[in-house]
Amino acid sequence: MKFSAANAAQRLRSASPYLVAGIVALAGAFWFGWQGLQSGATEDLGRQVEAARVEVAGKVGDQARLAVEQLEAARSRIALTTALKRNDDPAARDVIAQALPGAEAIEWHEPGLNAAYEKAADFGYGKLGVLEMALQNNGAQAAVVMDAGGPRLGVAAPVLEDGRVLTLVYVRLPVEGLTAPVQAATLSGGYLALRQGRQTISEAGDTTLAGLAEADAVKIPGTGLRVVGAAPAIDAGLGTWTNYLFAALCLVVGLGLVAMPHLKGLRLERRPAEGSVAVDEPTMAELQARGEAEPPPAPLAVAAAATAGAATGARPVPVRASLERSIFRAYDIRGVVGKTLDAETARLIGQAIGTLMHNKDARTVVVGRDGRLSSPQMADALIQGLRQAGCEVINIGEAPTPVVYFAAYQLRAGSCVSVTGSHNPPDYNGFKIVIEGETLSGDAIVDIYERIAENRLHLADTPGLVSHRDVTDDYIQRIAGDIQIERKLKVVVDCGSGIAGLIAPRLMEAIGADVEPLFCEVDGTFPHHHPDPSDPANLRDLVDVVQRVGADIGLAFDGDGDRLGVVTKSGEMIYPDRLLMLFAADVLERNPGACIIYDVKCTGHLAMHILRNGGSPLMWKTGHSLIKAKMRETEAELAGEMSGHFFFRERWYGFDDGLYAAARLLEILASRPETPQEVFDTLPKGVSTPELKIEMEEGEQYAFVEKFLATAKFEGARIATIDGLRADWPDGWGLVRASNTTPVVVMRFDAKDTEVLERIKNAFREQMLAVRPDLNLPF
Repeated sequence: MKFSAANAAQRLRSASPYLVAGIVALAGAFWFGWQGLQSGATEDLGRQVEAARVEVAGKVGDQARLAVEQLEAARSRIALTTALKRNDDPAARDVIAQALPGAEAIEWHEPGLNAAYEKAADFGYGKLGVLEMALQNNGAQAAVVMDAGGPRLGVAAPVLEDGRVLTLVYVRLPVEGLTAPVQAATLSGGYLALRQGRQTISEAGDTTLAGLAEADAVKIPGTGLRVVGAAPAIDAGLGTWTNYLFAALCLVVGLGLVAMPHLKGLRLERRPAEGSVAVDEPTMAELQARGEAEPPPAPLAVAAAATAGAATGARPVPVRASLERSIFRAYDIRGVVGKTLDAETARLIGQAIGTLMHNKDARTVVVGRDGRLSSPQMADALIQGLRQAGCEVINIGEAPTPVVYFAAYQLRAGSCVSVTGSHNPPDYNGFKIVIEGETLSGDAIVDIYERIAENRLHLADTPGLVSHRDVTDDYIQRIAGDIQIERKLKVVVDCGSGIAGLIAPRLMEAIGADVEPLFCEVDGTFPHHHPDPSDPANLRDLVDVVQRVGADIGLAFDGDGDRLGVVTKSGEMIYPDRLLMLFAADVLERNPGACIIYDVKCTGHLAMHILRNGGSPLMWKTGHSLIKAKMRETEAELAGEMSGHFFFRERWYGFDDGLYAAARLLEILASRPETPQEVFDTLPKGVSTPELKIEMEEGEQYAFVEKFLATAKFEGARIATIDGLRADWPDGWGLVRASNTTPVVVMRFDAKDTEVLERIKNAFREQMLAVRPDLNLPF
């Protein structure tokens, strides 16, 4: 048999299919085996973390329970009440110290906690919270609080005699009894932490896993504490035993393929059949070498002539001089379509937003729109501008503004634009903008205008792509998966023909409510009433239907679904600042000491209500973007505005969402045995006006308020000027501020009774008319 280089090549060509396939199969065996080892290690570590989480929770719970039981026993001793009645402080302290030998401090507080509330910040919101819980539950309570310069275990209880509270006792204990089990836990690559609210009290292990640890948290009964843990999330493929099975199969197949040529007695050369001609067939590589490469796809054409020249390096065409400065407002962009806002302006705004995203290395943006007649045109133009700047656009179509915000989280975009005129008349439209999680306001909005005016706009070499998604079901399922009301409530839902009508009835039904829809068909002309629930006149139809069908409560939403209004069966409008009281008390049950933000238009009762529920109140400027920025700064768990915007960071994402707020409200009301009206009647209430408005020419409201600030004098009042002018007296307050969304001056007055309310209104009337005598005041 003749052996030659040609024969060797022929042999290699004949053997190589088996050899290559065998090597691939053996490589697969190695890969599946490695995945099996990884999966096994992951599962072992997961079981280790789970066991440690349960064990540590048990130990922490034992320590907290022991402290509560010790104080509970001590407060019931006759020796304690006897010593307190005799004003024998050393003897009373001895009783507590004997029961809790590790106590660092023992304090007595009068049941009203008036002195503590006078200087709540110095006293400590956490201490106030645990003392209030002890009063409300009439027993010993424990919580981790900031005291003596650091975290401590605070235990408090009322001391009773014949059912009367003699005093409140507070005991400060070292926190190490709770943190020691965490630090002593055996972990090999996992993470474990003890948390209360959003605070991490102690942690151990790989802290890069902290953000993954909340799933399956183990709560400590009787406290707000929980133990969380996480193991590294390794992609282990198909699971341990499945990986091993595939590894074995690949090993057998691979060995068989490698041995196949020898088993078949592979010949060194192939002979052509008699009478035929041997032809060397080209290999796949040879075939591919003869082929021609496909031409690259042509880029999308740049749609707008105004920026086409820049694609070749030419100087961009200057923008038109008619760009209206007034539409760029304090916390969004909003104008009258056909007058101050058109499709070309929307395109330029889109390109400017895309430029800001480009500067932040952000690329993907979600766009949604409300149901106004102009919104499809505005959204298309906006998307065109975004694409010209290189953005990848996810168009979710018609959606309430909160759903647009949700989509930015759900689709991991980080940026979004809602095309909406909010609660403004039908001829308005605008844009609410979020870039990399930050809602644009103030200087950032001005920067968009300046970029357009100065033509500092980025033009990408290749326009971005557009995809379409519908996240409605995801949004409803996300909320309904967390909230299911305990008893059925009959609810009338009035969407005022706004875009919330697409979702609100479905969402309320999904959480267990019996829903009667009202004006839930989307109609951009708003034929029934204006979609602004802050105006009592817009709630008359809702009150009528609630009473006619015997509903428990009525819910109203604004034009884009980020604001909530509420009425009861009696026809009472529950103002948003009173709703915020209810939300705050609920959130503070799980997050004692948390910061709660409210705007300058809210009642003076709100701050005291937050304090009495163990929270930290903070008044801030009106405006959804301004409130969200302050929430990020302070890590507040909850915020609200008198306009009906509510921002939940606890269990939600921190953006304003009227739909989600409605679900949380029904959750609270359904958990109480009282009727909704009876629940609201328990909240502090004075005498107040709704938001009162004076219409002015565009921009004129700012000039008036500026002059009012310079000249107004209110004797005996504490003046706040963070947003307009608010004058607070011990028995009431009044406010004048310029609206940033419409050309109006906004006023509100609140007092303990009608007589005081009239006094405050008269004081403001005198000062306002002194600035401008021709004003037609609505009060």
